[in-house]
Amino acid sequence: MATLERTPPPTPQDLYRPRLVRVLGVREEIPERGPTKLVATLNLERQGLDFRPGQFLEVGVFAGGEVPISISSPPGLEGALCITVRAAGVVSGMLARARVGDVLSVRGPCGNSFPLEEHEGRDVLFVAGGIGLAPLRGLLWEMALRRERYGRIVVLHGARTPLDLLYTWQYASWKQQGVELWLSVDRSDGEWEKGNDPPRTVGFLNTLFPRLSLDPARAVAFLCGPPIMIKVACAELVQRIGFAPGRLIATLERHMKCGVGKCGHCVVVDRYVCVDGPVFRYDELLALDRIEPPW
Repeated sequence: MATLERTPPPTPQDLYRPRLVRVLGVREEIPERGPTKLVATLNLERQGLDFRPGQFLEVGVFAGGEVPISISSPPGLEGALCITVRAAGVVSGMLARARVGDVLSVRGPCGNSFPLEEHEGRDVLFVAGGIGLAPLRGLLWEMALRRERYGRIVVLHGARTPLDLLYTWQYASWKQQGVELWLSVDRSDGEWEKGNDPPRTVGFLNTLFPRLSLDPARAVAFLCGPPIMIKVACAELVQRIGFAPGRLIATLERHMKCGVGKCGHCVVVDRYVCVDGPVFRYDELLALDRIEPPW
């Protein structure tokens, strides 16, 4: 079975020896409403780091440790790069509460990347559940910078509540770049249904699929979110909408740990997600669906 074309592996220096970078800016995306709710986007010194959308970094805090974090800005953007962090543990909590001027360590970039040039000329669908929009944002942003090379760009973003939606401050600029955005939440706050820009609904993301009017023969879809969301969404896009499994591409960012395939945390059947992925086509994922939970 064919697999996604892999990007060249980083040099040993990039892979094993961290670089020191400073935090240039901090934006609170989701306010702190408990120990795991704070989500922040950090702008970091780029330090000449060369990467492609879909790759990730091992980001470290002194006296804390390091965690794998997807890059949520495009390589075509000059200056800093962005990472988006949810305070879900000790290290991620320290990162999410970093301040301008703090020094962090980064290793990488690690993993493979999204196929970008391969799908030029096609319509593009993004399906992002919760903080799953962060790993897709760099690809979306890069495609917006190359807007003339793609057809329709449609983003479906869902979250538990309206307060859990990411990058709300960027919606207007996406619209100006010709990106169609649809939103959904599991639970309304009573005011949610009164708005219609962007279009919105209450329910799971897959309830939006029949409204898309995309031709699956000339479209590609990129997905990220909880594993069950990816599994259900891929199955529905194939069975109900008519996408070919090879045109559905997901990133399994939740499986990553050390970034170099040594700790074994990311092993799924015979693949190391942090080395062979984290980006996989749906037909590749179906071949891995021999254990529970598979992905």
